[in-house]
Order: sequence, then C-alpha cells, then structure tokens
Amino acid sequence: MSTNKNLLAEFKKDFLGSGLSQPNPKVKRPDARTMQITDTEDYRRIIEMRNFYGQEGMRNPYFMERSGPMRDRISVDGCEYISYSGYNYLGLSDHQVVIEAAQQALARYGTHAGAARIVGGQMEIHRELEASLAQAFGLEDCVVSVGGYIANVMTISYLLGEHDLIIMDEYMHNSGVMGAVTSHARRMVFSHNDDQALEWLLKTHRQDYERALILVEGAYSMDGDLANLPRLIELKSKYNAWLMVDEAHSLGVVGKTGRGLCEHWGVVPSEVDLIMGTLSKSFASCGGFIGGSKAMIETLRHFAPGLLLYSTGLPPASAAAALAALQMMINEPERVSRLQQNIRRFAQLAKERGFNVGSAGASAVIPVMLGDTMLALQVMSDLLKIGVMAHAVTYPVVPREEARLRFFLTAQHTEAQFIYTLDSLLKILNRYQKEK
Repeated sequence: MSTNKNLLAEFKKDFLGSGLSQPNPKVKRPDARTMQITDTEDYRRIIEMRNFYGQEGMRNPYFMERSGPMRDRISVDGCEYISYSGYNYLGLSDHQVVIEAAQQALARYGTHAGAARIVGGQMEIHRELEASLAQAFGLEDCVVSVGGYIANVMTISYLLGEHDLIIMDEYMHNSGVMGAVTSHARRMVFSHNDDQALEWLLKTHRQDYERALILVEGAYSMDGDLANLPRLIELKSKYNAWLMVDEAHSLGVVGKTGRGLCEHWGVVPSEVDLIMGTLSKSFASCGGFIGGSKAMIETLRHFAPGLLLYSTGLPPASAAAALAALQMMINEPERVSRLQQNIRRFAQLAKERGFNVGSAGASAVIPVMLGDTMLALQVMSDLLKIGVMAHAVTYPVVPREEARLRFFLTAQHTEAQFIYTLDSLLKILNRYQKEK
C-alpha cells in the first residue's frame, strides 16, 4: 500500500506538480471576444457565401444531399444532374459485382473491424486487399488505412523529424502539407513541376539535413497534369533522398492499364520509395494505402500512428468493395480505355470552344479556368439550373485569380453530355461578357 502511495506521489510530482495547470501570471488574459468562433475569418466567409447564394435565383451548390449512387448522373431533391463532382472514375460505385462483394463481407465479418489491426482488428480481407494492391501496382508490399488523407499525414510525420528536410511541389495536396507540418521537418517548396528549382534546393540544402523527402502528386488534383517521374527519380538518387508520390488521382486512370505514373513513364515501381493511393477515386470505396519496399511497409505497419497503430481497421465492406473494384479494373481493361478516351475527348471539346484547361488532359481532373472568384461561383449556380453539377474551386484552395470549374470525368460519361455541358457553359460565359 505504501508503495502505491509513493508511486502516486512521484506521479503527481512529475506530471501534476509541474505548474503547467496553474495560471501563468505573465500571460495576459485574453479578451473574451477572441474566443468566439463567430469572430473568425473562416466563419465570416461561411456567412458571406450563404448570403451570396441566398440571393434570388441562386442555389447553394455545397453540401447538396443526393439520393441514390454516385454516377455520371445523380439525383438531388427529385432533380437529375449530369455530375462532374464525383470521384467515381471507373464507374464502379454502383456495380453489382462490387455491391455483392460488400454485402458478402458484411454477412461474414459484420459492419466493423472491431479494433486496431495490430490487436484484434485484423481480418483476412485486409491482407488480401493489401496483397492484391501490391501485386497490381508492382509493389513489394502495402498497408491499407481508413483514409487517404490520414495515410499521407501519418506516413510523412512518422518518417521525418526536426533534423530532416521535406521539399514539395507548390501544388502538393493539403494532406501532404499537413504531414510535413506535423513532422517538424524543415519544409521547402519548389515551383510546380519545375525540376530545375527542385535540384537547386537539393543542391543548396540537402547536405544540412539527415533524411530528405521529395514530395509530389502523380496527377495533380487541381490542375490534372502529371509529375515528371523519371526526372524525379534521377534527382532523388543523385541527392540521396526519398521520393514519395501521391497517386490518389492517377491509379486506375493513368497508364495504359491504369497502373498509374510508373506505367505511364515506363518506370519500375521499386524506384519510387513511397507510393500513396486511395480507394475512393477509382476503387469504389473509402480508405488509403501506402506502398513500398517490404522493410518500409513493415515498419509503417508496426509504428506509424494512425495507419494501423491507434486506429481501427478498415471496415470489412469497404475492403471488399475496393478489392472487387481493383479486380474489375484488371479483368476489364476496357474501363480504363473508355475513361481515357473520355478524358481526351472532353479536353479536345473544351479547347475547341476556347476554354483554358491548362496542362490537363492526361488525368480525370480537368479544370476550366475562369480566373474571377465571383464569376466562378455565379457560373456554378447557373449550371445547376440547367442540370449540370460542376463545382468551383477558389482561393484559398487555389491561388487568387486562378478560380476554376473542376470537372471529374468517369468511364460512364458520354460525349453527348460533354457537348451539352460545354455548349451551355459557353453560352453562360458569353452572356456575362456581353453584360460587362
């Protein structure tokens, strides 16, 4: 008993007696107004947006509640829209084979993984999915987690620390940025797809740090263009750095059979240290995965917090749906071919009408650049009125004066839908041009 008392006393001394829980007299008591969320800039932007779409004849396109599955056409409040706002790239989210696989997993495993996989939450279907992903994309091994965003954050923040360097493309997805911030590594940014700027940073700073990571996307989620993988591999080898490629928008889309950036460039996947993918873009499910060498993945599997450690495993129905969708991509290569044909055709039709789509045309993400934020928001609402859903992307997600409509294309879309959409968009923009 006395031993327990002594231990408790030591605990209080070490952890409760530090004074951290006591008021610090040197800290000025904050004004109560600084604690109000309604005084923040972000909340004010929500109100401004709500007021903007509250005007007569306008419709708020955000958080619209749909009925039924995500397809090329969706239903909202009894109205049908051509949808370019979903990630269902291969058109598998409502495929009967995928649905039946999820239903069978529900019947066998229930709705829940039950725990973190490192303890009681591991199921056969988890390892079957990981093995299938690794085989499909030429990886030694991979680990699946409950989300693509968290896979990026946890992997980067685990592998890198305060003595390390992360150099990323300026258009890197927020999940990669937040992983870098959380790691406490030194962070540097190079101009988009500018390999000369990247090499200058490596040449100037690499020797000052222990580990270094080059961080890019395979297909960029806002612009739809691709990273120059051979050049990145050359630089990572020359300067002794890891290379991590976020292939959320390229797996299932890019490459002759949808194997992603490595297939597109003819690169052996083992030359890339870390490949990240999601299950929510091409594979009709939810979750994310990291692929790499056996040693890398085994280390992440055991120690990276938030991947498998401290996080409940992927729900069995989600794992089964992704596995079925992956197998369909492999067994039905015409789906990838049809998607790629749609990508090329949409980009061609957009350019013929004078739209600026930047460097897009190799992935399922195609922006139509409008520049002005208010114009983009207005046009988005106008398209909704005629049955087209394509969401605007504005600052701070993209730089100021680079607002755009972003179109996600699928294997289900048709050329007739593209023509109707782009002709309608042209009429809307011409009308605003005349009103100036």
